[in-house]
Amino acid sequence: MTKILANIKGDKMIWAVAALLALFSFLPVYSASSNLAYLYGGDGDTFGFLVKHFTHLVLGFLIMYGVHKIPYHYFKGLSIIMIPVVLILLLITMVQSTTIGGADTVTNASRWIRLPFVGVGFQPSTLAAVVLMAYVARYLSKIKDEVVTFKETLLPLWLPVFLILMLILPANFSTAAIIFSMVIMLVFLGGYPFRYIMVILGSGLLILTFFILFAKAFPGVFPNRVDTWVNRIENFADNEETQEDYQIERAKIAIARGGVIGTGPGKSVQRNFLPQSSSDFIYAIIIEEWGFVGGVFLMLLYILLLLRLVIVAHKSVDIFGKLLVIGVGLPIVFQALINMAVAVELFPVTGQTLPLISSGGTSIWMTCLAIGIVLSVSRKREAIIEEEQIREKEENPLEVLSEVL
Repeated sequence: MTKILANIKGDKMIWAVAALLALFSFLPVYSASSNLAYLYGGDGDTFGFLVKHFTHLVLGFLIMYGVHKIPYHYFKGLSIIMIPVVLILLLITMVQSTTIGGADTVTNASRWIRLPFVGVGFQPSTLAAVVLMAYVARYLSKIKDEVVTFKETLLPLWLPVFLILMLILPANFSTAAIIFSMVIMLVFLGGYPFRYIMVILGSGLLILTFFILFAKAFPGVFPNRVDTWVNRIENFADNEETQEDYQIERAKIAIARGGVIGTGPGKSVQRNFLPQSSSDFIYAIIIEEWGFVGGVFLMLLYILLLLRLVIVAHKSVDIFGKLLVIGVGLPIVFQALINMAVAVELFPVTGQTLPLISSGGTSIWMTCLAIGIVLSVSRKREAIIEEEQIREKEENPLEVLSEVL
């Protein structure tokens, strides 16, 4: 065990937060999976779902450990190589949904693909988000301190961004919107000219408007979920009672039952009625069982992760490291806050999971991938400090003499 811990490098606080989130996740996932056990397990046994979640986390932390050993400057080249790969994967999922059926199948078929040989479902959009943020960080670090025109950046920077977003958008508006928001935030922090950012924002809104109008006018051309997005936003704004509000109502009941200290682990009632209780709405189950105290504690863990991300980015030795940490790390916290906001009806239903807490292999693996990249950046800083300490000892004869004596 000591040998394993000695090989773990990088920011120890980030390791600790990730481990705490993972350990805590077993309780709500095991409790909230009871409805899935009765729907899909036959005999109502939840142990299989717990084992599955454990397997996902173990594989996720292995990914985190392996990635944090990779020198982070390698991700410059890897991001270029992976952009065509994620474009192909996203295109396959879109073609797959069109081949399988219409709009009824778009929820699953155009979001997931099944990996050959292993038979495991995988959501390419989550991988695309990490790869795209690393790619944008690479490009921004490349043009740093250079005078560039909008035309020069259009193909190498914005073409991959909009291609990926357009392939994600028909089936998953919330993920596309989060990725676009994070890219805009990253280019702003990276010093990209503000007037060009406004042009991109305007272009993005025009493309989205055109896409919605086209999908409304020709609903049978390709599978999409435009009606679902519009209904969610309209219902949220008008506070109307619809069938889709059933999830929010059950989530609010769960939160109300939780009170200050909660009903106790495993004593949730709404887990049996709330759809997606182990994934999208797991935060409501956590508050029901652990109360306001548990909900705030979980939020503070994500805030602590955010603070450590800022510290790691600030201490990074180069601009690429700084942008890479912000690009792949900040979406984790942003997604967590959106998930919490949906549960308390501060935001329309999005379908975003709670990172490292919700069940689901792809979400856990890609979150661990992103954290591993952040740890790789922080590991470089630690290596430099260690080298400086060794050099100081070598240059100080009294230090060497004291160690000998």
